[in-house]
Amino acid sequence: MKDIERTEEIVVIDDDPMIIKLARRIFEKAGMKVVCLSSGTEALSFFKDASCPDIILLDVYMPDMNGFEVLKRLKEDPLFRQIPVVFLTGDEDVRTETAGLHAGAADFIRKPFAAEVLLKRIRNIIELNRLHHDMASEIRAKTERLSRIYIQIVEALAASVDAKDRYTHGHSSRVAAYSREIAKRAGYNQEEQDTIYMMGLLHDVGKIGIQDAIINKPGRLTDEEFEIIKTHPAVGAEILKKITDFPELVIGAHWHHERYDGKGYPDGLSGEAIPEMARIIAVADTYDAMTSNRSYRGALSQEYVRSEIERCKGSQFDPRFADFMLEMINEDKDFSMREI
Repeated sequence: MKDIERTEEIVVIDDDPMIIKLARRIFEKAGMKVVCLSSGTEALSFFKDASCPDIILLDVYMPDMNGFEVLKRLKEDPLFRQIPVVFLTGDEDVRTETAGLHAGAADFIRKPFAAEVLLKRIRNIIELNRLHHDMASEIRAKTERLSRIYIQIVEALAASVDAKDRYTHGHSSRVAAYSREIAKRAGYNQEEQDTIYMMGLLHDVGKIGIQDAIINKPGRLTDEEFEIIKTHPAVGAEILKKITDFPELVIGAHWHHERYDGKGYPDGLSGEAIPEMARIIAVADTYDAMTSNRSYRGALSQEYVRSEIERCKGSQFDPRFADFMLEMINEDKDFSMREI
């Protein structure tokens, strides 16, 4: 059944019995469902338990509560915010009409009204509102699908980077998850948490440019090899800066190896000069590195990792974010936050 075949539901709010009677007759004759209310107070009481109508016709001037007050209260409720409200008025004052439109009214209809004109305008407003919501729903659905595709592409790219190291599996996704949890505990909103998750997934993307032999070397790196490893933040930033619609991605890749005391790389930034999200990723990255198997050693114990995070607060790590990481470690009684 098409939505256009659905019976329209209309609420009419007016203190004039003649207007109520006329409106009821016009709309019922047209096959519409009509609820008639005689005051603003009665209307607000009705809407507490009522489902959303297709449209509300609201008298501007009523003795107990005028139409502007009723409209304001309705717009405060998310459930009714998208319902079109049409003011009914005999007032010819343009200022009243302007004020009503600014307050969120969809239109003004002057009293007394002709049945044919009233029906035509009301149906046009209902249809436009439905089209608007259908389009908004379709856009949301497409946007959500594109977001899912984008995340899947980023996750696939992160997995391909991790695959260069035969000893680490899922490193980037774990760093992303730990970073998001730290951000959540730090009071970041949902959008910011999602952003740092994406940054965490791609923090090591620059390792694409590092030779596998160096990444997988079983013993200690030479000074020359370590200098090559240290180029991956700059390489990652160079890759990600091409994604101009998501400039934050560069932050995690470029500065996740900076230290709070200024002894990190590639730029030797310190303290608050290091972007905050990079400071979060730095803690998460180091934690996962210590709790994962590497080519030169096995995963470290939870007790040792805890002591290292504690020891490096204020030197390697921002103390605030290190404390959140320590909270997470202390809550992880069965040591599940590690490479399995």
